[in-house]
Amino acid sequence: MTTQTLILQTGDSVAIALSDLKAGGMIDDLGLAPNSDIPRGHKIALAPHGVGDNLRRYGQVIGQATAPIAPGDHVHSHNLGMADHVAKTDGQQAVKPLAPIQSDRHFLGYHRSDGKVGTRNYIGVLTSVNCSGSVARFIAQAATETGLLDDFPNVDGIVPIVHGTGCGMSAADEGYATLFRTLAGYAQNPNFGGILLVGLGCEVMQVADLVGSRPIRSDGALRYMTIQSEGGTAATVARGLQELRGIAEIANQAQRAPAPLSALTIGMQCGGSDGYSGITANPALGIASDLIVRHGGTTILSETPEIYGAEHLLTARAETPDVADKLLTRIAWWEDYCARNGGEMDNNPSPGNKRGGLTTILEKSLGAVAKSGSAPLRAVYEFGELIDTNGFVFMDSPGFDPCSVTGQIASGANLIVFTTGRGSVSGYQPVPCVKLATNSEMYRRMQGDMDLNCGDIVSDGVSLEDKGQELLDIMINTASGAQTQSEKLGYGGVEFVPWTIGAVM
Repeated sequence: MTTQTLILQTGDSVAIALSDLKAGGMIDDLGLAPNSDIPRGHKIALAPHGVGDNLRRYGQVIGQATAPIAPGDHVHSHNLGMADHVAKTDGQQAVKPLAPIQSDRHFLGYHRSDGKVGTRNYIGVLTSVNCSGSVARFIAQAATETGLLDDFPNVDGIVPIVHGTGCGMSAADEGYATLFRTLAGYAQNPNFGGILLVGLGCEVMQVADLVGSRPIRSDGALRYMTIQSEGGTAATVARGLQELRGIAEIANQAQRAPAPLSALTIGMQCGGSDGYSGITANPALGIASDLIVRHGGTTILSETPEIYGAEHLLTARAETPDVADKLLTRIAWWEDYCARNGGEMDNNPSPGNKRGGLTTILEKSLGAVAKSGSAPLRAVYEFGELIDTNGFVFMDSPGFDPCSVTGQIASGANLIVFTTGRGSVSGYQPVPCVKLATNSEMYRRMQGDMDLNCGDIVSDGVSLEDKGQELLDIMINTASGAQTQSEKLGYGGVEFVPWTIGAVM
């Protein structure tokens, strides 16, 4: 009889089903039979537990039994819960600097005047407020219809960046500061060769404040205007086309040229996670993250509610006590934020996550942290804050994927890598997004949306190290211009989602 489960680590309380298990079917490697049908990716108990006993996966506590559990029982939401969690730190006991890699590996990118390097060369039509969103789309549409970019072959396209906020808000609170960082960060992202900033004119988020006393961009490829000052929609569209041509002349001068891997800033995400995420795609991304860091590049972990319960694994790797304290401060902020708004930090996993086998936020967080590899945690940033430190860093964000990626791009990410077990579909112009499938079944079913199958780590015995190296190669090729599946499908037009904090007035 073939092995039907995967024991994750010696001392764990559960194993993971690699296929649908039928009640009563003996499992040779465990010497027990399932007491009920257990879906693929779900947990089976290896030992008896009483109410309140801790259960472990990844060698860590993933929750407490809410009912008696016998060997062979299906362990899930009906008998596993989460007690009150207190965020903690393990000091800097796991800080182990990674040996640098000296190599001639490079990608072909667009070198900007501020020293950054883009992996794409788009022009952005950035809006200060929801009220200018339609006009931004009209400008981009008119540019396409008139063939404006036909004379500028080095420009990848025109991306309208529209959103649902910018007014009806305080001009002096946390929400305003967060939106300001996000818009300013997009204007400076190296994947934009130029920016046209469009406002209405009377909004709280004033165009003049965004532009400030000095140019947002050092290359001069920024133009700005308001609909009210231009005299309405038609006049703004006409002026916008004129400005886009001037911006395109600047952006078109850029050509791909060799750049070191230290110029890569990778936003790491997971969405639609399942029971395989923490043993296939996420740790494979962790291997690739360490390789990027060893080459001098930067990788960003985010989604603060989805590291909740696993924060001690990150604080143990914090380069300084201040870095650890800053992470714990953000977690404390989230606990207060949820309390103020009637939410719960354990509102995760989502229904889809649970169908895939995840039960508590502790279990999900432990798998999510695997994306970060083993590199020291060098810094912690607020949402959309400009990242100015190489190495592995953390950026505070919600767990909602489009919002979290929006923050990473505002912080400077020029490439996104996204792991998924259920089959997330999205793209994030102007930044390409590489999709990793955690299991082979989903990869086969949604191959047109996925860039790499990590399910063969389980099904075919591919090592995490080999898969991490394979991913690194894909990242380099993508950074050099190879299109991702999301790009081929045309994703990226609706995934700009700024984090809205505070009252809408």
